[in-house]
Amino acid sequence: MGDFTPALTGHGIDRDDHTRADPARLARMKGRDDAQLMRLDGLMPLIETGALTYAPFAETPQDCETVYLGLKDGAPTFVPVPGVGDARQALEQRANRAVIMQLGPRDLAIYAGARSIVDWHARHRFCANCGAPTTIAKGGWQRDCSKDAGGCGVMHFPRTDPVAIMLVEHNGDLLLGRGHGWLERNYSALAGFLEPGESLEEGVSREVFEEAGVTVSNVSYVASQPWPFPSQLMIGCHGFASGRELVIDTTEMEDVRWFTREEVAEAMANAPDGKAFRAPPKEAIAHTLLAWWLAQGGQD
Repeated sequence: MGDFTPALTGHGIDRDDHTRADPARLARMKGRDDAQLMRLDGLMPLIETGALTYAPFAETPQDCETVYLGLKDGAPTFVPVPGVGDARQALEQRANRAVIMQLGPRDLAIYAGARSIVDWHARHRFCANCGAPTTIAKGGWQRDCSKDAGGCGVMHFPRTDPVAIMLVEHNGDLLLGRGHGWLERNYSALAGFLEPGESLEEGVSREVFEEAGVTVSNVSYVASQPWPFPSQLMIGCHGFASGRELVIDTTEMEDVRWFTREEVAEAMANAPDGKAFRAPPKEAIAHTLLAWWLAQGGQD
């Protein structure tokens, strides 16, 4: 990847899994003088001078569930679980995204992971198997169905949904699309959730064929990025199309088009107000993929 590092990565936290699995050790971490709790308002961070803020862990309310993120620069760092989560799609959370994108790269990565896991906790307080209440376990990286409340005792683990996002190339041109409800002139890489029972390569080929009617081969991995709206892993790929004829799935896509290398370069150079199209924002892995593709020089 060279210097093409996606945003929302590079948290630099020691996950400290051994402490998660040891209740006594976790309790000692909570009791340390330097233990800290990320300050949130619901799921939104409380930001000062463009940075995340923390309170002493000792000030945590007794009835507040917390997740142990690990050691941040040596300090035990926790995040509170809010009363409710947010099940909206990323498209519906533009206002929230605009606020958090003022954070610096490392803080953005730390918050992205914290938001994903506490949102999961807030929306999984009951067992999907039997409906009984669940309790937080393993420092917040697990929830257990409570047998004390008549539950089945099943263990639940935070979910991450894999999404393939791909640049599709043909004779030096790039296939980009725009979904329904997108801002005017916004185009990006095609993307879709991977389905059970398929490989990454199969998922890329299926999604591109479904959305654009194009057959893709020679799929290769480029980079990945966590995306906390609510909790995806964006897996960036590149592939080659066998032809240029498009059959657009209008139920999912408003438009899909081929763009020349010159058009992509112009849009990226003048983002977000390119003449050819409005390029994805820098926090999106699609932006990283486009920058990477331009740097490769193209293949026919």
